[in-house]
Amino acid sequence: MSSHVLTEIHNHVGIITLDRPKALNSLSLEMVRGLTATLRAWHNDPEIHAVFIHSSSEKAFCAGGDIRFFYDVGTLTPKGDSALLEDFFTEEYALNHLIHFYPKPYIALMNGVVMGGGMGIAQSGTASRLRIVTERTKMAMPEVNIGLFPDVGGGYFLNQTPGEIGTYLGLTGEIIQAADAIYANLADVYIPTVQIPALMDLIKHNTEADLRVAIRRFSAQFEHEIAHAQCQLANDRTKIDQHFTGNNLHNICATLASDETEFAEKTLAIMNKRSPLLMAVTLEQLRRCKSKSVADCLRLERTMVRHCFKHGEVLEGVRALVVDKDNSPLWSPPTIAEVKQEMIAQFFVEVWPSYAHPLAHLP
Repeated sequence: MSSHVLTEIHNHVGIITLDRPKALNSLSLEMVRGLTATLRAWHNDPEIHAVFIHSSSEKAFCAGGDIRFFYDVGTLTPKGDSALLEDFFTEEYALNHLIHFYPKPYIALMNGVVMGGGMGIAQSGTASRLRIVTERTKMAMPEVNIGLFPDVGGGYFLNQTPGEIGTYLGLTGEIIQAADAIYANLADVYIPTVQIPALMDLIKHNTEADLRVAIRRFSAQFEHEIAHAQCQLANDRTKIDQHFTGNNLHNICATLASDETEFAEKTLAIMNKRSPLLMAVTLEQLRRCKSKSVADCLRLERTMVRHCFKHGEVLEGVRALVVDKDNSPLWSPPTIAEVKQEMIAQFFVEVWPSYAHPLAHLP
């Protein structure tokens, strides 16, 4: 068991606490394995009726995968155990699948930062999930900022958002708050942080057969707070749907450039800082995944992430953000105008025969 994944059982509820606060609970391979082992052990345990996952820190639920680990291992040779990178993504995506299809209520308290890999361990399937946000929630799929794409099932769950919100979030990596998350179908209920002790007490003394029923009833008293909170996505929805339609990044940027509104100018400025190639790859990913199953989305993403590290864009993005911290990535190509269709297509070329795919076993 990982030293950063703490578990306890109260009132037939398996409680998982992510406890790596200095790294904002960024997921290591050890943590992925700890979560997987715990959820597999509880999967068929009749004494466990539900799972509740949260953080020991108010700052973050989970900031994503450990991107410094990605850089350190991604720049090694096989003698330096570079294969750990392959292990990480295969096992992380398998964990995302396990969570999505978990046979018991799976409740995630997304307090603080919840980004990237953190979304992957919070976005369970409709049959099992209850996703809680607070006034501290800062949610994003910011991978294009480091030359990656919205993985961990992002190709699936971003496509479950209304209109073109998923496309907007995937291409910009923008951070959203609690009201936005609920509006975007990326969260279900709001509970203020001052009420978290009461929530924990409810969990430990609940008598409902389905814990989610009790939590929804408890959260109902705070609906007026979230109803009156500013929802930026709702305010920008018309513009988002207008500009983020279609399958061509150049066209999206052209329509934004021709729009003199504050939203368009701000959005284009943000996109001009992201990896041009990985924005285009992300758009292609989201369109390809629109009609795919969760398993097929994860298999596609596993192929894509292999190509990302082979290309090197993600290593350059992480270098600029957390290694040298110069915030000046040298993207390849450097501009959106230079992105060609053949460059995008390379990220979707099959790496393995279907029977040998690392996630071939996912149903």
